Amino acid sequence: MARIRPTQVADDGFWDEDRPKGRHKAARYAAPVAVAGIAAATIGLVPALASTGAPDLPKITAEELISKIAASDTEQLSGSVKVTTDLGIPSLPGGASLGDLAGGQQGDGGASPESKLAELASGTHTLRVAADGPERQRVSIIEKAAEYSVIHNGDEVWAYNSADNSVYHAESPAKAAKGDHRRDVPEDLSGLTPREAAKKALAAVDATTQVKVDGTARVAGRDAYQLLIRPKQSDSTVGAIRIAVDAKNGVPLKFALEPKSGGRAAIDVAFTQVDFGKPKASTFHFTPPKGAKVTEEGRAEHKAKGEEKSLRELSGLNVVGKGWDSVARLDLPGGLPASASGGGEPSDFLGSLGKKVKGDFGSGTVLSTRLVNALITDDGKVFVGAVDKSALIDAADAAK
Repeated sequence: MARIRPTQVADDGFWDEDRPKGRHKAARYAAPVAVAGIAAATIGLVPALASTGAPDLPKITAEELISKIAASDTEQLSGSVKVTTDLGIPSLPGGASLGDLAGGQQGDGGASPESKLAELASGTHTLRVAADGPERQRVSIIEKAAEYSVIHNGDEVWAYNSADNSVYHAESPAKAAKGDHRRDVPEDLSGLTPREAAKKALAAVDATTQVKVDGTARVAGRDAYQLLIRPKQSDSTVGAIRIAVDAKNGVPLKFALEPKSGGRAAIDVAFTQVDFGKPKASTFHFTPPKGAKVTEEGRAEHKAKGEEKSLRELSGLNVVGKGWDSVARLDLPGGLPASASGGGEPSDFLGSLGKKVKGDFGSGTVLSTRLVNALITDDGKVFVGAVDKSALIDAADAAK
């Protein structure tokens, strides 16, 4: 049988506990889904690991490998994931954030999941993850002097920040969907695994994309095929996506998104240790520690309603273009926020952060990262996508 010569990727053990083995038939996840979701989230995830050798595996086509991912029925696992983000987001003077430019707001701090997401937009992070079907999941962010965890167990969701002994409590998404406005808390951090990232990236498998099997690898001690995805459209800032797929069960073990500009991966996530046995039931149990400050989501329901109102005020949200060249457009309510001006004219402040451009649309500023770029016009329109500057200007001109 034909063999594929491997590309070498190493494994790294972590969080290695004895667990009873077991399997549970999984709800199959569909592929493809929108690759734009990864770019828009701007959460990147683990640098390439050192080489320790790789396997010889039977030949497989790209179509067969994608089908293997889609057909995977593995829903129980535990392990460790190393996360690194290198998006090249520009630093802002005066303590302002890119969220301020779009009128965005971060969480209230403490144990609220929203308060942790912004921290994952840069640097390197270690995660412990566990899942036992759709009713039980756990994600923990391990830091030098603290640990942050989100635990979904049945009808409840808990989040705990050991740094300040704070706790966040909410009903699970399934229960909350029966008539209130609570957010899907586990989804806030669910993208931080190779499997979830791969599900989104598989949307690229269409006429605008080149797909092939590119050798094999060893990831977290397991044999894997490597799926290579490349855009055919020249305006995309994405150079390539590489997904290492477990040769036995079809679970994605590593995901890396390489920018067209070169250098290290902008988005990269990989298991360093993984066990497909059934996690211990105690993994998903949580009781607030003594003295912890507990915030109940129900007490902040007015905040959720306010956020819904703010979303409704974002008018003109549209997506133009197809495939990798897609650009999202939205209109900022009331134009550019005063908080973005730094005490002066908003357009002058934006000009200090990016590059001033002109076109049929008028004038504006392009803010650039290694992956996602945004054009903010002087009259308060935003065009954003994983595309280069000229594509943003073309989209703004077409929308005039």
